[in-house]
Amino acid sequence: MNLIVVGMNHRTAPVDVREKLGFPEGAQGAAAEKVKALPGIRESLVLSTCNRVEVYAVLDEGVDGHSRIIRFLSDHHGVPLEEISKYFYSMSTEEAIRHIFRVASSLDSMVQGEPQILGQVKEAYAQATERKATGAFLHKLFHRAFSVAKEVRSKTSIASYAVSVSYAAVELAKKIFGILEGKSAVLVGAGEMGELAARHLISAGASKIAVMSRTYERAARLAETLKGVPLPFDHLVSYLREVDIVICSAAAPHYIILPDKVNEAMRLRKGRPMFFIDISVPRNIDPRINDIDNVYLYDIDDLEGVVADNVAERKKEAEKAEAIAEKEAEEFIQWLEHLDVVPTIVTLKKKIEKMRRKELDKTLSRWKNITPRQKEALESLTAALVKKILHTPVSKLKENKEGEAILYIEALKKLFDLDED
Repeated sequence: MNLIVVGMNHRTAPVDVREKLGFPEGAQGAAAEKVKALPGIRESLVLSTCNRVEVYAVLDEGVDGHSRIIRFLSDHHGVPLEEISKYFYSMSTEEAIRHIFRVASSLDSMVQGEPQILGQVKEAYAQATERKATGAFLHKLFHRAFSVAKEVRSKTSIASYAVSVSYAAVELAKKIFGILEGKSAVLVGAGEMGELAARHLISAGASKIAVMSRTYERAARLAETLKGVPLPFDHLVSYLREVDIVICSAAAPHYIILPDKVNEAMRLRKGRPMFFIDISVPRNIDPRINDIDNVYLYDIDDLEGVVADNVAERKKEAEKAEAIAEKEAEEFIQWLEHLDVVPTIVTLKKKIEKMRRKELDKTLSRWKNITPRQKEALESLTAALVKKILHTPVSKLKENKEGEAILYIEALKKLFDLDED
């Protein structure tokens, strides 16, 4: 089985590169379907988050999946290959298996232990499966990855020490203002990231929270749970003068907060500091506002310094989690190494032959006067029946060494208890 993962993440590529190659929410399944349609690719899954863009694929033998996938991303997004090729990493089967187990368990995240990534991986898998881009191998791999992530959560306290991107943003706000009591804030975007940021702001003492979303009803629902105020999305620019903190996760395809509007807000605020955190990919706040006096803007790449403060406590738990992920990866790799149709066929034939021999001997023991010729006839008859019964499943296994054989082998092992043999 030739598995490959090709991608870039927060360690290999800056945010301005990642945002060019990211897929909008809900578009990962269609992208996976297109990858699977490429020559030599049997299965695929696309994972796109604010911190990574990755393509998982099962390849035919001899296929250069790395080049085909990078070319696809370049063509799909209209970004010249020479601008992005240096940012990609590529991993083959064993390394790729270890990688997805670490990703699902939040060990490869900017903030180890953050809870969002597992949901994002599950969503990417669901979308790819709905589009029939995944097959037997990726089904097996990702379900095992989900189990590994669950085991990490239950056997370690890594999540207890994790700081999410939203929490890191609030920690940055504390460094700018000292304390947040009495500070007002607006959340642009009513998704999970925005809600987490709002809850952290409230816990830190922010006194007034406004929520904006392109869908006013979503903003109203979130504002109600937070005891905040919903505002129409088109009031954003005029509302800037009223707030100290702006946390933006609107997922718009362009900048929605521009320098001229921030300059105007600062004039009306008489220079009182404003703090902007842009956790959107693509970024939704023009980075030029950082040049304005008393305006502080941070994007998600700036959060690494904040989250580093908690590394000591997380390190022990992360080491435990790494050991779990590595053990599970080794077991999966061993399973894969033994996933060969020939041993399964041999074991199945031995199992059936043993059953045939046992039942035939039992029958012959009851017939005291049976002649050698009759005994030979029964031997030939039962052997021929077994051969005919096994012919179709054996043929199917041999025909599908790289495809549905995984499903067939697993089914046969369970149905006939072949593992015991």
